[in-house]
Amino acid sequence: MALGPQFHRPTLLAATLALCVAVSSSPARADRCDDIAKELKNQIDGLKISVNTGNVIYLTHPAAKELSLGCRGRNYSNELYAKTDRKPKPQFFELVASAGAIIFTIPKPDVATGSSRCIKRMGILRGDKVSMRFRRLNMECTRTKTEASIAVTRGKDE
Repeated sequence: MALGPQFHRPTLLAATLALCVAVSSSPARADRCDDIAKELKNQIDGLKISVNTGNVIYLTHPAAKELSLGCRGRNYSNELYAKTDRKPKPQFFELVASAGAIIFTIPKPDVATGSSRCIKRMGILRGDKVSMRFRRLNMECTRTKTEASIAVTRGKDE
């Protein structure tokens, strides 16, 4: 018993609608990253969006030598990278705390505490590379003879 074309049309229509909904409702990753960068620009004075290269958006700010927002890496959902002089100034910690609070949607004092602990732990006893975890954020601080940097990430599963 063969079904006529009248039975295939509703099925075809439903499948087409489902496909259209699936394609239109899945946002691109770069859009979310761009939204975060625009929010950072609007809420932090002196911050400018410099270059967008796929998964990394480079930012500029007077308190940091380098500043970037990474989106969707292999092991993380978002990343904030900031570099400054070997002895960071309070403005640098303020910038990292403000940006981290916006990117990771956690309270600003938590990011400030974690980032300052990470950078201040570097020294003779612990060396020039420190990795730590604070409030579900992974922080990795490194320093050279002239610069110090921090990378704040959150894992994909969190």
